[in-house]
Amino acid sequence: MFDLATQTLAMLAVAAFAAGFVDSIAGGGGLITVPALLLAGLSPVDSLGTNKLQGLFGSGSATLAYAAKGQVDPRKQLPSALMAFAGSACGALAATVVPAYILSAALPVVLVAIALYFALKPNMNDVDRAERVTPFLFGLTLVPLVGFYDGLFGPGAGSFYMLAFVALAGYGVLKATAHTKLLNFASNLGGFAVFAAVGVIHWKIGLMMGACQFLGARVGALLAVRIGARLIKPLLVLVCLALAAKLLSDPTNPLRMMLGF
Repeated sequence: MFDLATQTLAMLAVAAFAAGFVDSIAGGGGLITVPALLLAGLSPVDSLGTNKLQGLFGSGSATLAYAAKGQVDPRKQLPSALMAFAGSACGALAATVVPAYILSAALPVVLVAIALYFALKPNMNDVDRAERVTPFLFGLTLVPLVGFYDGLFGPGAGSFYMLAFVALAGYGVLKATAHTKLLNFASNLGGFAVFAAVGVIHWKIGLMMGACQFLGARVGALLAVRIGARLIKPLLVLVCLALAAKLLSDPTNPLRMMLGF
């Protein structure tokens, strides 16, 4: 049995609430919760599995909040959600055979590029624009592809969904955030199903953190609906840059080693 001290449980609870708040607005909640789980003494694979469980509560809470405000219709988006679920489940299954160093090297560069896109692109607001790909093609290709990445590796998946919705589907920032949370929930569920099947989830810890995630995500989503792009855009840029910096801070990151840092 894995037991934790009271102060460690309190740390995990605070981390989960903060992650739920940030993730519901700009993604990147795993940047907070996975290191917290590792600090609590869980193994890397147990941390990833438990993180998927508690992340379900945050993405689910945010989805409900956005749906209640009319920003996303879960029933209409069910086909895309199923594609995200399937992609993530396949990604989690592939996690044991795909070299993680390839993703570790490329991801910081991609995240910085996404941050620059949202920071520098003019007229980035909550108004929808012309779509560049049809909804059918979007759901058939990009949704399962990002879902696969989410199950395989994870960090930045929400940012990838956001970029796709804004740049290709033509969504405004708030609408893109709402739809991202729905697909995040579906891809979390797919990865969770695989991790649960192989028995790497600490249920009591995950459920406790999930309750805190639920509350944090509800607060964040309601705030995002009220303020819109003026809150989402800068926070998304900060989260992308913070995640890139966190990945590069690892001395074993291949990109850092290639650059001679």
